[in-house]
Amino acid sequence: MQRLALFLLLFLNSYTFAKKNESDAYNEYLWFKVFSEVYYIAKNYYVEEVSPKKLIINASKGLLEKLDPYSEYFTKEELKEFEEDTYGQFGGIGIEISLDKGRPVVVAPIEGTPAYKAGLRAGDVIVKINGEDTYGMSITEVVKKIRGKPGTYVELTIYRPENNKTLTLRVERAIIHVKPVKWTFLENYKIGYIKIVQFQPDTAKELKRALKSLLEKNIKGLILDLRNNPGGLLEQAVKVADLFLPAGETVVTIKGRVEKAVYKSKNPPVVPKNLKVVILVNKGTASASEIVSGCLQDYKRAILVGEKTFGKFRVQNLIPLENGKYGAVKITTAFYYTPKGRMLDKKGITPDVVVKMTNEEWEKLYEFIREKRIKENIGYGKVVLDPKLDKQLSVALEIIEGTYKKETSK
Repeated sequence: MQRLALFLLLFLNSYTFAKKNESDAYNEYLWFKVFSEVYYIAKNYYVEEVSPKKLIINASKGLLEKLDPYSEYFTKEELKEFEEDTYGQFGGIGIEISLDKGRPVVVAPIEGTPAYKAGLRAGDVIVKINGEDTYGMSITEVVKKIRGKPGTYVELTIYRPENNKTLTLRVERAIIHVKPVKWTFLENYKIGYIKIVQFQPDTAKELKRALKSLLEKNIKGLILDLRNNPGGLLEQAVKVADLFLPAGETVVTIKGRVEKAVYKSKNPPVVPKNLKVVILVNKGTASASEIVSGCLQDYKRAILVGEKTFGKFRVQNLIPLENGKYGAVKITTAFYYTPKGRMLDKKGITPDVVVKMTNEEWEKLYEFIREKRIKENIGYGKVVLDPKLDKQLSVALEIIEGTYKKETSK
């Protein structure tokens, strides 16, 4: 490695720059020279001996993590953990996190997981993990510190911007089994309700099964709940939208410097064209959830109710290094656009009908659901609803029944 660094230095010093007006910022050879010098200094002058492996891993992590909150380098071990997260079974507490201003922020707690039961909310800022300040930590570092042996506890100090409060929550770790879709028939209303928890490899298949079950009951409308859904697999988002659209309609367009693609619906819709559809969204609705909600909003196939979504319109690709032997690079390669060409990264989708709920209202709703589950021994695989406490659900029901008046929304 030392010989390689020396050769690189000699080569760079002898290189004649052809473009006199080339900006230093894009002078690749210059900055490779700077990097090699930094590497040489760190390797040879740091107070303790550091292996080339550690130096290169640290440099790779820094290079990617400074691009955006979603790009990162995974070691072989971290890659395995990431794949467990994506495909539905993993040890931890069940939250999706992002980074904002140097701190980890909860995108959404996954319903039914320890994080959800402990009371973590979308938008919570994780200030400390087991007493350790999180400022400057990467997502991978945060995940490592939160994870642990099932049955043990992690202490999270969180800041909740909505009410300017700091809380300490003790959350039990567990193996997370995520059931991606659950549904129920609201018999009093003759309306179907489906909750998509996450976009996993079997989400569209499970949704299709739920839709067929509900359609057999001659429902007069459908509520699709995407609140606190942090996203997941792009191809599953496309397949979910396919169930609502005629064949040949654009679902989402991907545009990047290298990656460009248009994803279209391929099959006749499972959901009848004349069936009213309302989608519930909030600030925990992100990524793949925004693809579905944005697409169906553009085609006026569904009415969005709730609060502005998270605003993650970025596509990441996972690129293994030597087939995963040396880990992988997860990198943002494109932005995605709704059928009408909207790109709302960091902005989020504004619902057709804005219905805000305060932190206190959410607390009352979650407490009611928790107590009902305990009292009636209802597992998290089943749905518990209360339109009286859930204003967003209540408005969705009114829209389908045709009784909604704008002034009823707060």
